[in-house]
Amino acid sequence: MSTQLFESALGIKAPWSVKSVDFDEAAKRLTVLVDFAPGTRFPVNGHPGQHPVHDTVTKTYRHLNFFQHECHLQVRVPRVRLPHGAVRLVDPDFAGRLNGFTLLFEALILMLAQQMPFRAVGRIVGESEYRVLAVCRRYVHIAGGLADYSAVTSLAIDETSRSRGHQYVTLAADADARRVVFVGQGRGSGVIAELAEHLDWHGCPPQQIERVSIDMSAAYIKGVGEHLPDARITFDKFHVIAHASAAVDKTRRIEQRADPAAGAMLKGLRWTLLKDAFDLKPQAGAALHALITAPRLTLTARAWTYKERLRLAMEHKQVNVLRRLLQHWCGCVMRSKVDVMKEVAAMVRKHLEGIVAWAQTRQTNGFLEAINGLFQAAKRRARGYGSFDTIKTVIFLIAGKLNFQAINPHVGQPT
Repeated sequence: MSTQLFESALGIKAPWSVKSVDFDEAAKRLTVLVDFAPGTRFPVNGHPGQHPVHDTVTKTYRHLNFFQHECHLQVRVPRVRLPHGAVRLVDPDFAGRLNGFTLLFEALILMLAQQMPFRAVGRIVGESEYRVLAVCRRYVHIAGGLADYSAVTSLAIDETSRSRGHQYVTLAADADARRVVFVGQGRGSGVIAELAEHLDWHGCPPQQIERVSIDMSAAYIKGVGEHLPDARITFDKFHVIAHASAAVDKTRRIEQRADPAAGAMLKGLRWTLLKDAFDLKPQAGAALHALITAPRLTLTARAWTYKERLRLAMEHKQVNVLRRLLQHWCGCVMRSKVDVMKEVAAMVRKHLEGIVAWAQTRQTNGFLEAINGLFQAAKRRARGYGSFDTIKTVIFLIAGKLNFQAINPHVGQPT
């Protein structure tokens, strides 16, 4: 009765069966002995037909806990003889992708690893963090190799920090499906060449990419131009406004050091100047209004005004209108005395067509910035990652939307 109960609970089906169950109370360990019926023949991938058993090897697989006790399946695994004389090991259908685990146990690891550091997962399941990481790497490697990117036509590309010392990794995501499709080392033009090769390998020729949203990195612009020749580059408005906001903050710091009178007016206004004016609290809004309506405008107030004009211009959806507004804005800034904002105007002039393209494509890197934030949060919880391979594994677990169910039916569907 007990063996039939465990067969039903474990989902073990013919020709496999539970022969006995041993519980060690001192070790808090349940061992289930699994065997196959005598005379059974087994199939082998790549070799048609059913093949006789040559001998057996006893293997142990870690399974989901039995209440609070560890559960291990001790299985007599057959080795079969093929027609040409070779001998092959035949793993049972419940064996996992990594030696020593069942599919259900690996599904649990994958579910937990998407939410917490590998070390924390190891403490919960009673395995080392290295074994947990090995399972995740194996699944990401297999599922990533099976991924089909033949429908990808639009990409979002951005970099994120991997460690101190200006060490970066480049992320490329399908802008329509909102999933990461590539992770590369560095942020040079060479990484775009690796991306193009990676997409081609997965069914997406580089000529198929129609739109790419990137920041204004010269390396990315060069790489996209060389390796994604038919892609239209878009610089989304959030990157443009971010440059203008940085210029406002830099102007404030310069003016506070150079002019004590202006510094007194600007004291405590850093975040007020950087936030959206419509999101300010009444007190902060009043302080901003006093600054920009003062009889003597500070350079910082002028810089803020230029930033707001740029933001309003970027709201237009007509390409020709946006182009004229940006050209007019650049001319006004260049004739002003706000030197820091002139650098932003020069950048806008240099990348005008890419910025104007946003009016048509409306493609942004906003979702990719959110993915970067999730990765950075995971990195902080784990106290950093030592290798690029681990970083790649974590990013694909978080945002790759890989179909792990294709290789393990117990894993949830990608979301």
